[in-house]
Amino acid sequence: MATSTPSTDLPRTRPLTELPEQADPFSTERTVRTGDVDTGKRLRLDGIARYLQDIGTDNLAAVGASETDPLWIVRRTIVDVHRPAEYGRTLRLRRWCDALSTRWANVRVRFDDPGDAPDGPLIETAAFWIDIGPTTGAPTRISDGLFEHMARYAHDTRLKWTAWLPARAPDEVDDERVFPLRATDLDPFGHVNNAVYWHGLEELLSLRPDVPDSPYRAVIEHLRPVAAGETLTLRTTLREDGLTVWFTVEDHTRAVAWIGRKPDALRWTP
Repeated sequence: MATSTPSTDLPRTRPLTELPEQADPFSTERTVRTGDVDTGKRLRLDGIARYLQDIGTDNLAAVGASETDPLWIVRRTIVDVHRPAEYGRTLRLRRWCDALSTRWANVRVRFDDPGDAPDGPLIETAAFWIDIGPTTGAPTRISDGLFEHMARYAHDTRLKWTAWLPARAPDEVDDERVFPLRATDLDPFGHVNNAVYWHGLEELLSLRPDVPDSPYRAVIEHLRPVAAGETLTLRTTLREDGLTVWFTVEDHTRAVAWIGRKPDALRWTP
């Protein structure tokens, strides 16, 4: 395993924004069930991804945007696990937009204890979502009503995309393995569902079992979808501060992920 000094000035280490005081974000609750936990009863990363998809759909319905803005794709998801959630715990999920532009938005979701228990689970997430036209399949303008609603707590209304992770894997990696896909991994468009990429990251945690034992961050950036029938290969490099995974089809990167422990020099929300 190669080693290097952890850096505290990389984009992937940027802190998430705070929930504004007196804010009233969309809120719901969810109980952690057996299908979303590992053998240690920890809520897995793919379970978190499914919760994010569900609350997004629920939020659109609650504000009357299911017809005007029904389809979104995620470009990047950040998950900061401060205190993991475990089987049987009921989580409060609060969702708000902290930055947006006319066609995309950065959306925060906080997972915590409904009763604000100081030692309860705490997971902070952020996702860069792109509004997609149902007929064109291309990025489209967020409807006026939804834009106004989402901008309530936004600190930036001219959000731009900037990649945080390197899109190309090095020639030499520390681990390489084929990741077989199943029919159940595909969405209605014939693409691999977002949560499946987190399955792959969970599979590779055995290479760094120390990471989920402390506050950690995981980031996935999507470049192109993986379609039915394609062979997906995970190529991984290991470093002192974590691991980076390239999800590749032949020589083309479809997504890239990083997971690592929180550096002591950084303060992540909260």
